[in-house]
Amino acid sequence: MKISMEGRRLVVAGGSRGIGLAIAKAFADAGASVSICARGEAGLREAERALQGRGGAVHAAVCDLADGAAVARYVGEAARVLGGIDVLVNNASGFGRSDDEAGWGASIGVDLMATVRASHAALPHLQRGASIIHISSISGLRPSVRTPPYGAVKAALIQYATTQALALAPRGVRVNCIAPGSIEFPGGVWDDARRNNPTLYEGTLRAIPSGRMGRPEEVASVALFLASDLASWVTGQTIAVDGGQALG
Repeated sequence: MKISMEGRRLVVAGGSRGIGLAIAKAFADAGASVSICARGEAGLREAERALQGRGGAVHAAVCDLADGAAVARYVGEAARVLGGIDVLVNNASGFGRSDDEAGWGASIGVDLMATVRASHAALPHLQRGASIIHISSISGLRPSVRTPPYGAVKAALIQYATTQALALAPRGVRVNCIAPGSIEFPGGVWDDARRNNPTLYEGTLRAIPSGRMGRPEEVASVALFLASDLASWVTGQTIAVDGGQALG
């Protein structure tokens, strides 16, 4: 089934690699105009080049998503360049691992507050039929002893999505979450673990019933569905994309 996003405008907060870039590519291939941001300019420009010529217009801007004012500027600029916003994807993560001030600060500042701020900045541009998608994690569905801040904040995103969905339903704006499992891509957390922490990598791999790590494109396909008219009656939901990993 081919989903068309012709005429739609996508904004991905955190879209220069991995899941964010895969989502941007999927929407561009479906005909959408897309905007992405990231903190690092080199990776951002490489991603921008990868998106050009796929669909509609492409916009890319450097943005530190831990900076509230920068988030508001980026979303406003993306809306101006694209002529509006139909889909907002909040994908960035500070990935706070340690149960200390630094770990909690990283997860709250990026995973949670960047999501809240980008949503607030996008709201004036979202018309009936628009949608917001938060990228959470299966770590938000169960205890996360190895990464307490990350798990707790991803759980907060799931709750926030339900609250937003209820508040925005009268406006015809849908809000959903995707909870990926272990997704491997070059330069990502699991690529690093495979090379530098094989015990963790192999243990995690054995815990996935489907027998492999996931791919960013598999998360992107679900995002495309959730933003499409096929999901017009879906809001306030969290979909795990994990090959059954959370079932164990």
